[in-house]
Amino acid sequence: MAVHDIAYAELYTRDKASTVDYFVSAMGFTRVADCVEADRSSVLLRQGEMQLVITSGRGVWKFLDDHGDGIADLALTCDDVKATSESAVAAGAKVAASLRDTPIVSGFGDVTHTLLPAVDRPFATLPAGRTWVVGPGPSAPVTDTPVTDTPAADGPVQRLDHVAVCVEGGSLQRHADFYRDAFGFTRYSSEYVAVGDQAMDSVVVRSTSERVIFTLVAPDPGKRPGQLDAYLERNGGEGVQHLAFLVEEIIPAVREFRDRGVEFLATPDTYYDMLTERFADLRTEIAGLKDAQVLADRDEWGHLLQLFTRSPYPRNTLFFELIQRRGSRGFGSANIRALYEAVERDRLTAG
Repeated sequence: MAVHDIAYAELYTRDKASTVDYFVSAMGFTRVADCVEADRSSVLLRQGEMQLVITSGRGVWKFLDDHGDGIADLALTCDDVKATSESAVAAGAKVAASLRDTPIVSGFGDVTHTLLPAVDRPFATLPAGRTWVVGPGPSAPVTDTPVTDTPAADGPVQRLDHVAVCVEGGSLQRHADFYRDAFGFTRYSSEYVAVGDQAMDSVVVRSTSERVIFTLVAPDPGKRPGQLDAYLERNGGEGVQHLAFLVEEIIPAVREFRDRGVEFLATPDTYYDMLTERFADLRTEIAGLKDAQVLADRDEWGHLLQLFTRSPYPRNTLFFELIQRRGSRGFGSANIRALYEAVERDRLTAG
């Protein structure tokens, strides 16, 4: 039941046109194909090895009423679809639906996992179970076969690095156990962050391929309610907090995205004063990091550079991350605190 990749992430939205425009105009994704069904319509976007499906229509209204714009499905490719589906159900998942014999099982909250057979290039695969019109214009080919030779779109984003998932306080271990039992994920790391009288706990789980990584985060129910509690309230429960896009060089990527209209969380100047003391080997780069407001961290394997966007959605839930890895295999232990503090500043300022 080995899981290999996230074939695509599907985002439900009330305003498909503006959502597609955000990813295309501001983040450099390419529109690859369109699908119109009886109760919904979808657009497939692609950049590097990352695919996004943007869906709207009356068939997704209940999700939108409950949660607002957000990720509704993370499609997983696996060695044996039937065995993985059975394993997920045995671990407590429900069979949510089926698209032309493609099983869809519950994950966390109302987010599901469409289970797909493993292929060599999942980022060049049209989502199964739908009829896609590939390319622009009335003469574009119509296909319901899963594979297309459409190349990956060029741009700063290389692939989906990880998915951050916010779950209810006290449920972290249960969710980690579910992904172990359902999909064969292993626990990679854990982190507890206390900021004043608030706190959050996290566990990173990943597939044996190391290409599907979920960072599970939860508020500490024994502490004062904070930003994760606020997210759970705004989102109407558990959900995807952010998608992390891997880039080769983060500073030019951040500058390009800013110029295109992406808004990032602010980083205080004092952060870079501390960075100079923490990482002497980055002294010559800190001015550039400060100018772009990029965060830096290090583990035993190397450095990690990252920055987080503001949420572009009305409920202020889902947001995005740009991440560059210079050998690092971790998730920015110190930057988990920095992100928490940055979101908290942003929340208090907005409030």
